[in-house]
Amino acid sequence: MNVNRVKQILSSSADIEVKYNDSSVWIDQLNEDGKTATVHLRGPLEERTIVDIESLEEE
Repeated sequence: MNVNRVKQILSSSADIEVKYNDSSVWIDQLNEDGKTATVHLRGPLEERTIVDIESLEEE
């Protein structure tokens, strides 16, 4: 995924499914470096992880 698409998803009110390593995640924020994002798994666990945005896939 590219930085512009991450920004579009973050500003959208739609529920857009994003996967990281075959797991469905929410994007919490685009980090200041413009290359990573903070995400957490959909569901009860809200452990946050920083990932490369290139490793995110839109379903």
